[in-house]
Amino acid sequence: MGCWKQEKSNTWTFPTLILCLYGFFYMMKPSEPFLTPYLTGPDKNLTIDEVTNQIFPVWTYSYLALLFPVFLITDYVRYKPILLLQGISFIITWLLLLFAHGVAAMQVVEFFYGMVTATEVAYYAYIYSVVSADHYQRVTSYCRSITLVAATVAAVLGQLLVSLADVSYFYLNAITLASVSLAFVCSFFLPMPQKSMFFHRKDVSETLPGPDKVVATAGSDRPSSCQEDKGSVSADRGPTPEHQADNAKPQNHVLRVLVQLSKDLRDCYSSRKLLYWSLWWALATAGFNQVLNYIQVLWDFKAPSHSSAVYNGAVEAIATFLSSVTSFVVQYMKINWDLFGELALGTFSAIDAGSLFLMHFTTNIWACYAGYLIFKACYMLLITIATFQIAVNLSMERYALMFGFNNFIALVIQTILTVVVVDSKGLGLDIVTQFLIYSSYFAVIAGIFLIRSICMLVSSKCKRILARSCNEHLNHAEHESKEQIEKKKIIKGIELYGLRPEKYIVEKLDLFCTGKFQINTNIQEDL
Repeated sequence: MGCWKQEKSNTWTFPTLILCLYGFFYMMKPSEPFLTPYLTGPDKNLTIDEVTNQIFPVWTYSYLALLFPVFLITDYVRYKPILLLQGISFIITWLLLLFAHGVAAMQVVEFFYGMVTATEVAYYAYIYSVVSADHYQRVTSYCRSITLVAATVAAVLGQLLVSLADVSYFYLNAITLASVSLAFVCSFFLPMPQKSMFFHRKDVSETLPGPDKVVATAGSDRPSSCQEDKGSVSADRGPTPEHQADNAKPQNHVLRVLVQLSKDLRDCYSSRKLLYWSLWWALATAGFNQVLNYIQVLWDFKAPSHSSAVYNGAVEAIATFLSSVTSFVVQYMKINWDLFGELALGTFSAIDAGSLFLMHFTTNIWACYAGYLIFKACYMLLITIATFQIAVNLSMERYALMFGFNNFIALVIQTILTVVVVDSKGLGLDIVTQFLIYSSYFAVIAGIFLIRSICMLVSSKCKRILARSCNEHLNHAEHESKEQIEKKKIIKGIELYGLRPEKYIVEKLDLFCTGKFQINTNIQEDL
């Protein structure tokens, strides 16, 4: 029986199935679209200002503080313990949401939810440590698809229960607690990985492939950051003294990995293409997360939940579906992204800015809903393109490194926005003014990339015109050179017959070169 279980856990299907079940239950949160109405309603009796300026900012601070250490610890402990930690954080979050009261208690809720989001990296990284590279694309598709399906089902279910069955927000949170508890139970059945991307690689001395060097032969030249450690040997030769020293001092191995990660990060950002795509990623993700964090507050301001019907769940379901469609159609876009990529970033960022301006100025909740749908669909389209552009020339390890660092920079920017704009210790602006700032923020992003894309297109056109002019000049010079050679041959031929190339003969040479003038047949034959 034990052998059968071991064999079952060694295949790619078993861990993929368990991870998909985990992903479904942890994304199955029907209460999430109704968080703000729940906090400001009779269950918690909090004010909009308390929720906006004192409670929600804690999530940003918690996420920022935990992201970097969790990112490294996740790899060091090989993912599964972090998935267990995420499950525990989920349960604590919803237990507090259900039974705790007051601003301080809800701030603790936001802290633990920050831990939930910080540990989310373990879900997507885990599968690559337990399946072979042949199955990466398939299992990634399964894991991402199941989370989108779960989010859509949860939003629809929540909306149906609220609108048709008149279920209170408290019981929606109870359903969510049951779902995340099932996710926690599923995480126990995940097999423990034997390797990880950075700290527990099969060959720890092999450094990560660099940009444009993902596939390399054994005899190919590599940049210094992509060469193998000279002291590495194959496993069948036994450990060298250097390896024995590493075993005696594991902290040296950790330090060596951290140094290598910093070198890899520097090499990745030395590519201007990756740098600009990463810049957009960080800027746009910061704004996107900020909008998502406070959109329910804006909806509640436009149409107060205590006096209006709430359709947050339906809107989130449609937004998730549109995001899936826009992400799916990217694969069919046959565009030169090197040339037009930044134009797309600027254009769709401008659309995002326009949708946020609409949400700011409108008093109609349906127009506000429509603006949110456009905003989220455009962002998901662009983040899919950016993900592909960054990942296409990188190894999986380097992509994971850039993904983590880009998100860290985005969180730093988001934290600055939160401290200055939202937090009661900063400006503490009202929600409508906040969205005016967020729309202006995306307008600045659009302006940066539109200006740069226009400069790139003009530069590219000028280069094409210059290249065409140079080719025409070379062709014209070559043609004139051929004519001069023909003229010299004709004059030499005439002199061979004792004739002098008189003026009227020279004047006719051009006609001869074009075939319109004929001279003595014998001379032509000699030529």
